[in-house]
Amino acid sequence: MKFSIEAARNELAEVLSAFTGQLPAVERSGRAIIECLHQGGKILSAGNGGSAADALHLAEEFTGRYKGDRPSLAGLCLSVDATVLTCIANDYGFDAVFSRQIEGLGRPGDVFVGFTTSGNSSNLLAAFEVCRERGVTSILVSGGDGGKAHGLTDYEILVPSRTTARIQEIHTFILHQWLEMVEQEEWH
Repeated sequence: MKFSIEAARNELAEVLSAFTGQLPAVERSGRAIIECLHQGGKILSAGNGGSAADALHLAEEFTGRYKGDRPSLAGLCLSVDATVLTCIANDYGFDAVFSRQIEGLGRPGDVFVGFTTSGNSSNLLAAFEVCRERGVTSILVSGGDGGKAHGLTDYEILVPSRTTARIQEIHTFILHQWLEMVEQEEWH
């Protein structure tokens, strides 16, 4: 199949249109994020590869700023500290790189957002399990049917596609909607 920008744009438009049914889930999970932050909790995020970039983008917008000036909010991406990742991977295996950090950093009332296009990343599955054990609210942001992570989290948002690029494009839309919601809040 020959590459076509027009075909990619059309596919993205179709996926975005089909995603409309997930907008209530985006809003509900966004409310959970806001509640967590108002209670002084933190937002933890993680993913692998391109999904790690989405997780980092979300976290940095909380601690930095999205559009307007507001107090810094607690956002921490678990995918970025090379020393922590390699230490845990070496000592416990790569499947534990996120769950181990949640064990040390996550508190009841915190929110963990796991980005995964397939829903089958074993390190995120382990992280969601630790969230359940520790009382950390969990949000799955995935594609297709959510893979093995489907049903393991408090909230899930599934992009109706199996094309990684389209899923990740909608993941950016999701995290931007959460940030828009946060920006509308009164922060002291």
